[in-house]
Amino acid sequence: MLSSPESDPEQPLDDALADDLAQLEDRYKRALADLDNFRKRAARETERRVEEARTSVIRDWLDTVDSVEWAMRIQSDGACYDGLQAVLQQMDAVLAREGVQRIGAIGDTFDPERHEAVAVQHAADAVQDRTIAAVQRSGYVLGGRVIRPAQVVVARAD
Repeated sequence: MLSSPESDPEQPLDDALADDLAQLEDRYKRALADLDNFRKRAARETERRVEEARTSVIRDWLDTVDSVEWAMRIQSDGACYDGLQAVLQQMDAVLAREGVQRIGAIGDTFDPERHEAVAVQHAADAVQDRTIAAVQRSGYVLGGRVIRPAQVVVARAD
C-alpha cells in the first residue's frame, strides 16, 4: 500500500536533515568568506609593515646623504671633494633604484606640502615671488608620497 507524503513518518526526518545540511553549508560558506577576508587583511598588513620598514631604512640613508652633502659644502674643491661627489652619485643611484626622487630645487614654486620654509628672503628682480631661492636640506618623495619635505629659503616680493 502506498502512503501519502503527509503520512510518511520519515518525511519530517528528511526535512530536518535538509535544514541541518542547509545550515552547515551556510556556516561553511561564511567560514570560507571569513578566511578569505582574513587572508586579504593579513596581506595588506604585511604590505604596510614592509613599506614602513623600507621607508625607515630610506630615511636613515637620507641622513647619510645629508652628511656627504654637508661635507661637500665645507670642502668645495680638491681630491676630497671629487671623492665625496663620487660617493654622493652612488648614493643617489641607490635611491633612484629604490624609487626615491629628490624634491626642492632652486627656482621651483614653493609648495607647503612638499617644502618646509626655513627662511624668507627678498626676491631679486629676476626671481619670481614664492619660488625657492636656496635649498638647506633636500626633500624626497617615494611613490608619490613625501617621506621628507625639503627645507628651503623662499623668495618673497615686497
